[in-house]
Amino acid sequence: MNERERHKKGMKVRKQVLGKAHLEQAEARKNKFNAPFQDLITRYAWGEIWARPGLPQKTRSLITIAMMVALNRTEELKLHLRASVNTGVTREEIQEVLLQTAVYCGVPAANHAFQVAEEVFAESRA
Repeated sequence: MNERERHKKGMKVRKQVLGKAHLEQAEARKNKFNAPFQDLITRYAWGEIWARPGLPQKTRSLITIAMMVALNRTEELKLHLRASVNTGVTREEIQEVLLQTAVYCGVPAANHAFQVAEEVFAESRA
């Protein structure tokens, strides 16, 4: 796959996982400064890694949520919690992942993640 094809594939997967609205917002915010980064993540993260057949998107979504907890990346955690509905992840599965992070990432990290998840869930109900 050449870079153009990888970018096209990445845009497709990114849209499937994050949703059309998120992708449109990201594209609208693209400028001369951040365009190279947007291109990089589209090709590399979405066109290369998320597009691989070895794991279903649901599994990738759960792994990503756990990693965002471990790395204390609140905004990315929110993004992937919102996107998890597009990959078929249930709230019960998110709960299980967050409980697992309490053991391996620490109770404070999991506590914060539960608070973030509750905020995201409340937004989706509104």
